[in-house]
Amino acid sequence: MIYLDNAATTFPKPAQVSQAVRMSLQKYGANPGRSGHSMSIRAVEEVYKCRAEAAQFFHAQGPEQVIFTLNCTHAVNLVLKGLLKPGDHVVVSCLEHNAVMRPLQKLSEMGVAYTAAKVTPGDNDATLNGFRQALTAKTRLIVCMHASNVWGIRLPVERIASLGREYGVPILVDAAQSAGVLPIDLQDSGIDYLCVAGHKGLYGPMGTGMLIVKNGEELSTLVEGGTGTNSLSYLQPDSLPERFESGTPNMPGISGLRAGIAYVRSLTPEVIFRHENKLIIRLYDHLNGKKRVIIYMPRPDSRYFAPVLSFNVEGAMSEEIGQLLNKNGVAVRAGLHCAPAAHVFCGTEQTGAVRVCPSAFSTNEEMDRFAAILHKIIRK
Repeated sequence: MIYLDNAATTFPKPAQVSQAVRMSLQKYGANPGRSGHSMSIRAVEEVYKCRAEAAQFFHAQGPEQVIFTLNCTHAVNLVLKGLLKPGDHVVVSCLEHNAVMRPLQKLSEMGVAYTAAKVTPGDNDATLNGFRQALTAKTRLIVCMHASNVWGIRLPVERIASLGREYGVPILVDAAQSAGVLPIDLQDSGIDYLCVAGHKGLYGPMGTGMLIVKNGEELSTLVEGGTGTNSLSYLQPDSLPERFESGTPNMPGISGLRAGIAYVRSLTPEVIFRHENKLIIRLYDHLNGKKRVIIYMPRPDSRYFAPVLSFNVEGAMSEEIGQLLNKNGVAVRAGLHCAPAAHVFCGTEQTGAVRVCPSAFSTNEEMDRFAAILHKIIRK
């Protein structure tokens, strides 16, 4: 199979990730922090090592700023529902995933308002101006994705964060599509809340994610319970990361995530990005101008786009093309990608789109074969 659905989850995983998960089940099988025996202590140490690895990778202030979550969506919900109150206003981009829009829709029933800022692909000045125009005196938070999971459009998150500081508004960045592919430095970027998927560009197992915060104490909790600390008190701990990590953690997932981050760090996001970007440009050049193929974005410029390419075939629904590709041994994601706002942006809300996303393991030959298979499908 040619696997090009890496925007949903990366596959295959590096060998060391699988090995780490197996080792965790064998060596760290006890509940971390809940017991005093040696296996439990080893598990605590393993969790801390992953936390420290992530803090170093993203240049966080310290390991305690790294909060493990189920996924990126969980991290987004922790911030939105832990920070916003009735009467607050939020600025989002016009491309946001339902991981952002559905929680905001729920919060709107409680009196939280939001405005979608216009994004202009390839023009960061215009995009920044769109966010500036959307701000109001009641704006409590800016929320934006780092890169669109449908069109690959990169948002200038560092400049948007600077705009937020100018107006005293913190920023949440949804890095589900960018973490591990685009460099992220929390010390320099000004990002207040970074929401990360562990199973995509960091090559960790599914069921892993992280929220990395500058000041998490101001967030209310969504879940309370046992943390292995202050057990005589019925009150949830105030200290990080325990405040947001009630219950037994995903120990094998955390071990696998640690190995995934180490793998990406060994290659560097810059090298991975260059590799994936070359593949996307190669595929773009195969498809651009071909009969019946509709491409919605210009030839990818690394300054403005992440390595994601979505297209359609004239006269066919995207799901139909996706099914035909699957029959020919190609895995892609077709449809609306849980991001209706992004599809409204390009007028594809009725047809959806066929999305291609390579990984560090993808090759030139796979891009060439994909293009040949697609052209064969179109001819038939």
